[in-house]
Amino acid sequence: MRSIRQLLTAILGAVAFAALLLAAVPAYAHDAAESSSPADSSTVAAPPAKVSITFNRDPLGLGSQVKVSDAAGTDWADGKVEIVDNVASQKLRDGAPAGKYTVVWRVVSSDSHPIEGTFTFTATAGATGSTAAPVPTVGTPEPGVTPAPEVAPDTSEPFPWSVVMFGVVAAGLLVTLAVLARRKIVTGNDDEDPGAGTR
Repeated sequence: MRSIRQLLTAILGAVAFAALLLAAVPAYAHDAAESSSPADSSTVAAPPAKVSITFNRDPLGLGSQVKVSDAAGTDWADGKVEIVDNVASQKLRDGAPAGKYTVVWRVVSSDSHPIEGTFTFTATAGATGSTAAPVPTVGTPEPGVTPAPEVAPDTSEPFPWSVVMFGVVAAGLLVTLAVLARRKIVTGNDDEDPGAGTR
């Protein structure tokens, strides 16, 4: 009787452990952006020298892209994305005008999956030197700049292999415990039969 109780306790413990593992997986499945600078939908006095995104973990330094477009669709990003620890930063060219900006970013997270997002901010005045570099009008493209085509964000989620792996481990634990339980019950019955006959 005591062996059956111990067995049931072990099975319940394994089930609880597996449930905790599966509950914890979504929280650690993918990296996520925690904040941005400027903050999403904020208003700033002038376009900043750079924009940045802070993540909950350190993204990988490959394949990163940050596009900073004004209301006319001109990309003001200057140079490559700089990643220091968990912050990805993108410098802006001088002369950015006043108005609304849309930042579209894409990085490779620490688990090797690409993640992306977007945020906006509004500048009430142009950056220093913006009068010398007016917003290009139709037919007068800005020298040396070819606006990149708008890329629709990929909303598909990568397959959650980590969830599948934890599920397989949990199922394996339960099967192992069930086999051990069956053996204990059979062994316990075999041990009890000779004693019962001698009485």
